[in-house]
Amino acid sequence: MERPFWVFGYGSLIWNPGFVFAERQRATLSGWRRSFCMHSVQYRGTPEAPGLVLALDAEDRACCNGVAYRIGDDLAEPTLAYLRERELISSAYDEAWLPVWLEERREVTAMTFVINHAHEQYAGPLSLDDQAQVIARSEGIRGPNADYLYATAAHLAELGISDADLDALTLRVRQCRGE
Repeated sequence: MERPFWVFGYGSLIWNPGFVFAERQRATLSGWRRSFCMHSVQYRGTPEAPGLVLALDAEDRACCNGVAYRIGDDLAEPTLAYLRERELISSAYDEAWLPVWLEERREVTAMTFVINHAHEQYAGPLSLDDQAQVIARSEGIRGPNADYLYATAAHLAELGISDADLDALTLRVRQCRGE
């Protein structure tokens, strides 16, 4: 494990980290994009009606803005164990240790989760309309898929992070749901 231990969040870890952190900064990860490319068969959907959740998908010229959390040394091991249990539930994600740029213009190595293209939950590239249709109707044990999208978009906005794709998707899902 890298020391200091940093975690990069790009989706629900932004608004629901579930762990104690010593520091949080906006951060940028190059070569990856935030994408609704993973079927959720438990948290935001079911096996019969999968939802969609975010994953990092590799793309040469992309960058993903999110947050980096520095975990205190005394909590590093339990935090890593918690994240592995939470995020690697179905092996649709791969754990990755990648360089991220902190808002203070310093590069650190952070642990994050990227999509496993070989996994059956990989949804591949979907059109905005296809994503919206799935997200608008899906629900799992953690609630409606739309709530996951709305929370992520709202918290990115609070942090001053622009994501035009998420903004357009939010608008389309609201239209599909008649909101």
